[in-house]
Amino acid sequence: MGPTASGKTDLAVELAQKFPCDIISVDSAMVYRGMDIGTAKPAPAILEIAPHRLIDIIDPSEAYSAAQFREDALREMKQITEVGRIPLLTGGTMLYFRALQHGLSELPSADPEIREQIEKAASSQGWEAMHEQLREIDPVSAERIHPNDPQRIQRALEIYEITGRSMTDIQNEDSGSVLPYQLTKLVIAPDDRGVLHERIAQRFRHMLDEGLIEEVSSLKDRGLDADLPSMRAVGYRQVLKYLEGDLTYEELVERGIIATRQLAKRQMTWLRSESQTQWFESGDPKTHDKVLKLLKDISF
Repeated sequence: MGPTASGKTDLAVELAQKFPCDIISVDSAMVYRGMDIGTAKPAPAILEIAPHRLIDIIDPSEAYSAAQFREDALREMKQITEVGRIPLLTGGTMLYFRALQHGLSELPSADPEIREQIEKAASSQGWEAMHEQLREIDPVSAERIHPNDPQRIQRALEIYEITGRSMTDIQNEDSGSVLPYQLTKLVIAPDDRGVLHERIAQRFRHMLDEGLIEEVSSLKDRGLDADLPSMRAVGYRQVLKYLEGDLTYEELVERGIIATRQLAKRQMTWLRSESQTQWFESGDPKTHDKVLKLLKDISF
């Protein structure tokens, strides 16, 4: 596990070469076909030597949920272990990791009347103010949900209005789902936030050089818009605004980098709340050797 641009893929590929591991992607954007550059999907040459399961499994016009991920991941893990190999789950979608380990507590169904009330409040106050309301009642969800994501803000507020409890509290309940595997949770992240910020900026500019705008343009030409979960992914949302004339190129670069930094901050918040993790410094040249030594000492 780790924030975006921390080097998870490189480490996972090395581990897959050293141990009898099969990689399962834990990434809510890599599941989409045709979204390669902006998701930092491993290159074909990498996938040739270290295949990743659960990438390129659905069309960007479709939705994908944490519940679907859990079902898919458990199926893949069963197949891997049945042939005597080890599942290596790699990615940065922390909700998926948590859903896999703890299951998903059942959330209440939508209430049209409450949704209408929230939408009216948002119309008069703005979604930024609604996000601040969410921060007061559920700071964990507020850290995870972007202020420009009205759908998720609305859902979190709706759950609180219906139940009187935060979405975080409900999701943290023991759902009765026990994961039948021994877990070793490795976190790779930089100690220096400035180093991560620089890596994020370099990578986003590289994505643009590699053709991110053209990738998003082809998706837009298919009729995909910002209302779809796939198009709300970091980078894609900003390029869509650029293609629609709402941002200049310079603003696109700035907004894309800022949004990715905000994503990394939310990921770090989740990671710090995870229990029984072992942290490694992503900028340490000895990190890979330290991880290899740790895993060699574990009895799988």
